[in-house]
Amino acid sequence: MTMLREMGSVPVTVLAEQLKVSDVTIRKDLNSLEKKNMLYRSHGSAILINPYTNDRHINEKEKQNAEQKRAIGAYAAKSVMPDDTILIASGTTMMAFAREINGEQRLTAITSALSVAMILAKHDNIDVIQLGGPLRNSSVSAVGPFAEQMLANFTCSKLFIGVDGIDLEYGLTTTNLLEASLNRVMINSVEKVIVLADSSKFSRKGFSKICDIGLVNQVITDSNINERTYHLFTDAGIEVSIV
Repeated sequence: MTMLREMGSVPVTVLAEQLKVSDVTIRKDLNSLEKKNMLYRSHGSAILINPYTNDRHINEKEKQNAEQKRAIGAYAAKSVMPDDTILIASGTTMMAFAREINGEQRLTAITSALSVAMILAKHDNIDVIQLGGPLRNSSVSAVGPFAEQMLANFTCSKLFIGVDGIDLEYGLTTTNLLEASLNRVMINSVEKVIVLADSSKFSRKGFSKICDIGLVNQVITDSNINERTYHLFTDAGIEVSIV
């Protein structure tokens, strides 16, 4: 447990080598600890947090890690250039990002999230395009084929996207099937994919996979990210910016 708290995730083989016992013994011990809700098993490793995340309403999620989301949003806003055309997905970190965007510069923003559109619409210099279709209640954002068809008419410089889970092996995930489908179309519509994810999202998985990690250009996160996780992502060629 001490190793796990230090590293965030520990492979069975590493534990067996460090403790000089067999893999079978380690697996039995991990199963025992998992039954006591002290850790979780995932991909031949032990991790501290539950890797599976549930769908929650945006009002509830906005209260969690609020300061980290604000800092991440402020950092991401610096990469928005004058006369940029950007695509913004849904989520509470996207709301924090939208609040930090400089409204004095010319900008075109396309978004699926009503909350993001309302924040940006306050600025005369920002042209807002709201994607249409059925609303996903928990995120108050458009999903489905109508929103996807609208994106066929646009090409944007950057996509700013929030996720429910980010895992080096499994990729980006969300808790909603239609949201994941729209996010994949968004990724195909941009030159650069920027993931805004606080440190609690790492090594977690939502119900629906969005894409492999290889399609991500940059991840912006907070300083609570586990050092080992940081190096695993950077060693895989992912630019990780810590705020």
